[in-house]
Amino acid sequence: MSAADRKTVHVAVGMVVRDGQILIAKRQDHQHQGGLWEFPGGKVEPGETTPQALVREFQEEVGLELAPEHMTPLMQLPFDYGDKTVLLDTWVCEHSQGVARGCEGQVVQWVAAAELDDYSFPEANAALIAKFRETEKDVEQ
Repeated sequence: MSAADRKTVHVAVGMVVRDGQILIAKRQDHQHQGGLWEFPGGKVEPGETTPQALVREFQEEVGLELAPEHMTPLMQLPFDYGDKTVLLDTWVCEHSQGVARGCEGQVVQWVAAAELDDYSFPEANAALIAKFRETEKDVEQ
């Protein structure tokens, strides 16, 4: 099946920042791209906005409460993994409440943006990380 024949999965991706660190989670081995690190999020359900999906996914996956009014869009990135085509709809959230934990058994960790290169992410995440760093530099200037 070619990429044109596959349905694109709309994925909400949250880059949650707290005290200068970003929350990442390790995908479980049985998942697509298992064993790699990711920014939490998940599939946007029909009738749901991306911020609404992030609120739901972060509660379910890592136990954090997010508020849409504290989210800013970073970028949308279509990506073809060969076996799956996704649209990574990525938002930055600089306000969250709660203690991050792996509600689905996954490892979660807060890391500095400069340390992200020390972790293995799915291929598409390189563009997200680059865009995030570019945006952070704009904020610092």
